[in-house]
Amino acid sequence: MRILVIEDNRDILANVLDYLQLKGYGVDCAQDGLTGLHLATTQHYDLIVLDLMLPGMDGLQLCSRLRQEARKDTPIIMLTARDTLDDRLAGLKSGADDYLVKPFALSELVARIEAVVRRSHGGRKSRLQVSDLSYDLDTLEATRSSQALKLNPIGHKLLGILMRKSPAVVRREVLEEALWGDNCPDSDSLRSHIHQLRQVLDKPFARPLLHTIHGVGYRLAERDGSPA
Repeated sequence: MRILVIEDNRDILANVLDYLQLKGYGVDCAQDGLTGLHLATTQHYDLIVLDLMLPGMDGLQLCSRLRQEARKDTPIIMLTARDTLDDRLAGLKSGADDYLVKPFALSELVARIEAVVRRSHGGRKSRLQVSDLSYDLDTLEATRSSQALKLNPIGHKLLGILMRKSPAVVRREVLEEALWGDNCPDSDSLRSHIHQLRQVLDKPFARPLLHTIHGVGYRLAERDGSPA
């Protein structure tokens, strides 16, 4: 699981980072709102830990922009020293999934992370559908026109990401980060796996669904979305 921690207090950030990494999470950090917004909108994360008081852009603004402008549904736990009802309501109304008051035990933060991720997974659709392509997230069965598709593990991950984002374009760097983190094998690895996925997904059928947006990334949709 990959987590983004946006916190300007260096001591708190270091403690949270060390503890989450000790628990086996992959963690990226930001110490101001603008950097946090950039990472949250350009990288893939399973959850965001977001401080309320940040330089550049506060947590409420950042959370609102992620939900309303970027259309990101990544679960968010908001951290703050404010403990009034109005403060908690403001955090939740901005789009946060949970609210943790400082000072907090690191073990409680991890428990909150696990609970929020469980809830978010439970609320997601178990079956994705794009045109005649169907993908069951529980059984990992993919079919097109009722024909079963055989995918390798990377193919399953790619298909899930592209179908969740459909019909939006998913940038190359976002796909590489989701598949390999900071250890992308080489510049041609993604292209190779996209080619393999296209052979299974499109080659046996009359109409392609997987489209290359040159210089940008890939999209899964009935039409390629290119300008006429």
